[in-house]
Amino acid sequence: MGTHYQGTKAETDALNAYIKLMRASDSVTARIHAVLPTGLTISQFGALETLLHRGPMCQSDLASKLLMSGGNITLVVSNLEKSGWISRERDAKDRRFITVTLTAQGRAFISELFPQVAAAITTEFGALTPAEQFTLGWLCKKLGLGITPRA
Repeated sequence: MGTHYQGTKAETDALNAYIKLMRASDSVTARIHAVLPTGLTISQFGALETLLHRGPMCQSDLASKLLMSGGNITLVVSNLEKSGWISRERDAKDRRFITVTLTAQGRAFISELFPQVAAAITTEFGALTPAEQFTLGWLCKKLGLGITPRA
C-alpha cells in the first residue's frame, strides 16, 4: 500500500519508501516480540541486551545507546529493577550519575533469552540474501545518520 498523496514524484517516492520501511519494521518487530516473555517490552529487552554485551553503564549513556529520552529510560530501568533483573547505584562523587548493572538473576535471564531472539531475527532476515542484508543495513545507517546524496 502506497501513499494517496498527489505530490511531486520525489515526494511520493519518499512517502512510499517510508511507508514500506515502517510497515516492514512494525511487522518484523511484532513477530520478534512474540518470542519475548509476556510482560517484557522491546525497550526492556534492549536495555538488558545492551547491559549484557556492553557491561554496566550510566543510565544516561544507556538512554543514548537505546535512543530513549531520560524519562523513558527511567521507566524502563525502574520496571527492570522491580523485576530484579538490574540494580542502580548513584555515583558517590556526583549523585546525578546512576550506574545500571545486571543482577545475577538478570544476567541469567537475558543470557538464556538472547539466543532465542537472535535466532528469531536470523529467521526473519532469512527472507534476504546476505548481500541484501548488508545493503539494507548500510541504507538504514545512511538514512538514520541523515546523510544526503551529493549532487
